[in-house]
This record gives sequence, C-alpha cells and structure tokens, in this order.
Amino acid sequence: MKKYDIAIIGSGPSGAMSAYIAAEMGKSVIIIEKEKLPRYKTCGGGLVHRGRTRLPFLIDEVVEKEYRELEVFFENSSYFFTAKRKEPIISMVMRDSFDQFLVKKALEKGANLLENTTALGLERTAQGLLLSTSEGNIQCQYLIGADGVLSNTAKMGGWKESRKLIPALEYEVVVPEADYNRLSKKVRFDVDAVPDGYAWCFPKTGHLSLGVCTLKKQKIDLKKYYYAYLDKLGLKEIISSEAHGFQIPVGQRKDGFSKNRVFLTGDAAGFADPLTAEGISNALLSGELAALAILENFQDEAAASNAYQGLLDKQILSDLGSSSIIAFICYAQPAIRNMLLKKYGQKGCEILTDIFMGKKAFPDDLKNKIKSRVPLLKYI
Repeated sequence: MKKYDIAIIGSGPSGAMSAYIAAEMGKSVIIIEKEKLPRYKTCGGGLVHRGRTRLPFLIDEVVEKEYRELEVFFENSSYFFTAKRKEPIISMVMRDSFDQFLVKKALEKGANLLENTTALGLERTAQGLLLSTSEGNIQCQYLIGADGVLSNTAKMGGWKESRKLIPALEYEVVVPEADYNRLSKKVRFDVDAVPDGYAWCFPKTGHLSLGVCTLKKQKIDLKKYYYAYLDKLGLKEIISSEAHGFQIPVGQRKDGFSKNRVFLTGDAAGFADPLTAEGISNALLSGELAALAILENFQDEAAASNAYQGLLDKQILSDLGSSSIIAFICYAQPAIRNMLLKKYGQKGCEILTDIFMGKKAFPDDLKNKIKSRVPLLKYI
C-alpha cells in the first residue's frame, strides 16, 4: 500500500494547483486521474486575466489566442458594449493541453501521477484516510476532491447535492476561412440569446468554440438556441463540429467545503462564477487555497478546515455572492437590467472587466448600493 501526505482526485486546474503548491512545500502528493492525459475536457476554455496572472509560472505555450477586446450584445435590444485593455482580458486554452501542462508543472515539483485509475471507496482510519482505487489502496492524511461537477470524492466524503447546476452546450466548430477570419478577432457574448442565459463565441486556433447556456435551472432545448445562434453569427456552412453537453455549478455547496480531512475545490465545490459561468480561475485559486490551508495546519485537521473556510470567505465566496446579485438582475430581471444598462451600461462593463482583469474587487455592500439606485429591488 502506497502512502502520501495528500492525495488529489482529479487532474484539472484545481487538482494540479493543489499538487503544485503541496509538492513545492515538500509534501508527498499523488494525483489520481481516471483517464490518461492528455484528455478532452468540455469547457469553453476562456481563462480570465486574474486567473492567469495568479499562476506562479507562464502558460504561453498552451495559450491558443489572447483577446484584449470583448463585445457584449443583448438580444432584441440596441444595447451593445465593448471593453478594451492593453493586457489580455481572456486567454483561450484547450483543456487537454492546458491541464496536462499544469500537471507537468506539479510533477516537476515532485508530485506523483496515477492515471487510468478510479477511486472506489474511502474510509477514515487511525492513520488518516484509506482510499481504495482500481489500482490498489492508498493511505493519505488529507484528500482533495478536484474531480469536477460529477465529483465522486464528494459522494464518498458524505456530501449531499446542494449546488445549483445549470445546463450548457458547447461545440468545437470548424468553419470556412472567411467566416473564421471574420469571427476570430474578438470574444463575443450574446445575452438573452438563450432564455435566462447567453451564447458565446470563443475563437481558438483554427476553429471556434461556440456555446449556449441558461443560468436558470430548467428544461430547455439548447440545440434550438444553438442553431439560432449560428444564424445570428451568419454561419451558413459548417465544415465540422463536435458537440458536448455538460452542467456548470454556479451555486456553492450549502454543507461546507471540507469535512473529515476531505477538501473540495473547483467545480466539485461549486465555484463557477454565477454571472459568466467561468470556472477555471476559481478552480485554480481554490486548489491553491486548499493546499495552503492544509499545509499550514497539517497536524490539526479542524484548524485546516477552518483555515480553508476563512480563505474561501475572503478570496472567493464574497465575490461569488456579489456576482450572483448581478446575475439575478441580468438574467431574471431584464426590465430592471435594461433600465440600469441605459444609465450605467458602459461603466458597468468597464468595472466588470477590471474585476475579471484582477484590477478591482467587487464593491463592498453591493446589494444595498444597487437597491439605492433601484428601489424596486427592495421588493424582490
């Protein structure tokens, strides 16, 4: 039986960052991945600047494209906003190469990788945790669940499902060269192209990542809205496309993020942004925070758990709370949203861009500030 200080289930951004930080600080670490890297991961692949700049190393070699300008459209409306920055607002990555790159960085620090391995069971022992896998048993002091929206770690650790999961549909699309050149100059978001949601156009190297999602949990024919979006973009010919349906957790777990030496990060915890559904940056950050909380309190599991919650409160959960308020107005209250857009639209776009650039934080007491400008919200 192999023994490690920390076992990590999942080799995505949060798992790789947990492994990188822990291994760098001298702990024995094992990453357990059910597939063999590189493996395809359904994701729009847009990494906002604040997530990229937090990384302790450069990722230039796995960045497909960088965009310093974005456009936001609103369906059946004249509202249109754009933001430009000198630095990349969004960096486009393909998750197979991006995730493998992050894992490679963790391995360089001394972490270990176990591929094609499935976690089967978990029990607490006098020595810590005993994790049974398809490749044998592993003993560890702490376990980090970085295994995404379907998180088997959360199930084994005793969590009940309490996240808000929303449906999304993404296509990797190859289009004629003229269409690609026309659409590959900017990142584009189309709010209300889907009821209570939006569509996106993320250009990658040689193809487009196109998708639709609704931020409201509901039964919906996303394919219908995807094909309507193709028409909106003027795409009459599709050379090839590959569809991927998935769920995005835009609401956090209500029963905590750590228990009995098990810590949840990224989508397993429900840290995708409620406004944009972007999850990579908070996955990276939560993986880092989980590792730091454990490392700084390794001999005291209660202190490690409390430290993780404190770090999350300060660096992730507060922003997610503010973002959820904006998302509610944006998607569920279009009349109020349009009233605000008319007066504050471009300014709001600039502020949100600065937040995702990492240049600003969400304003304190955001809810009361919005209510002071829109008294009707007091009754919602």
